[in-house]
Amino acid sequence: MTRTRQARHDAAATGTLDKAADENFPVAPFFLPRAWRDDLMAVYGYARLVDDIGDGDLTPGGADARHLGLDPAQTDDRLAMLDAFEADLHRVFATAGDGPRHPLLRALRPTVRRRALTPEPFLGLIEANRQDQKIRRYGTYEELSAYCELSANPVGRLVLAITGTASPERIRRSDAVCTALQIVEHLQDVAEDLGRDRIYLPAEDMARFHVSESDLALPSAGASVRALVAYEAERARELLDEGAPLVGSVHGRLKLLLAGFVAGGRSALTAISAAGFDVLPGPPRPTKPSLLREVGVVLRRARGEG
Repeated sequence: MTRTRQARHDAAATGTLDKAADENFPVAPFFLPRAWRDDLMAVYGYARLVDDIGDGDLTPGGADARHLGLDPAQTDDRLAMLDAFEADLHRVFATAGDGPRHPLLRALRPTVRRRALTPEPFLGLIEANRQDQKIRRYGTYEELSAYCELSANPVGRLVLAITGTASPERIRRSDAVCTALQIVEHLQDVAEDLGRDRIYLPAEDMARFHVSESDLALPSAGASVRALVAYEAERARELLDEGAPLVGSVHGRLKLLLAGFVAGGRSALTAISAAGFDVLPGPPRPTKPSLLREVGVVLRRARGEG
């Protein structure tokens, strides 16, 4: 590989993985065993890249399209990119052939083999991003939950699979946490999503609180928008409470990782509440002290439940 091609290769992978620092929760913190960290970052890289394709946030230059066998001019054709990415994903699981083309999928292949992962959660993430290209409004909370089943829940299931701790009850709790985290992210990003012509607030709830789309486009939220955001935030909090016993069901460093996920959601909700539920000026973000305090609360509760 020439130096120029290697640089494009590195940019395609590094630009995506660098976004891990912006998440509400630790992706692969230092205290985990190295093998877990490597596998979690491989899965994160996959999930982040799928989202970047769906959102049109790929690193400029067309490297990702090239890796997937497309003309760089097709970078903005999100459905074509998702189709090509899915085809490359199947090469991860193929037992013959040269393997995947994209560097992040090549990095994923050892993880898939080592942990005996199945294609379904990876395909779910792709389908969620396809849905984003076709469905930009959700009529009911149930419709939004079905979207979260594709867009968020697979990540938690992959964490359980990587750590060898999956069980039906843990998956159920994990799904609740992941759906909650997705709802929290939607609340933080109302203005940004509207800029992409997407609204993840259920239309039935908007009607109930007398919120119109034009209300969401204002620089600051009025009372009705704040009430709607508070209502959806409480839903997310209830889901986090439902999923929190997952933390007490595991041991060691995994307990701390899962506590970080739950605490990330709770501290983000605290930030939203501290902003008076006005999410329109920009995403309310949790502070590090807030996150650490919440981790302590989650761990203490987990000990009590144990």
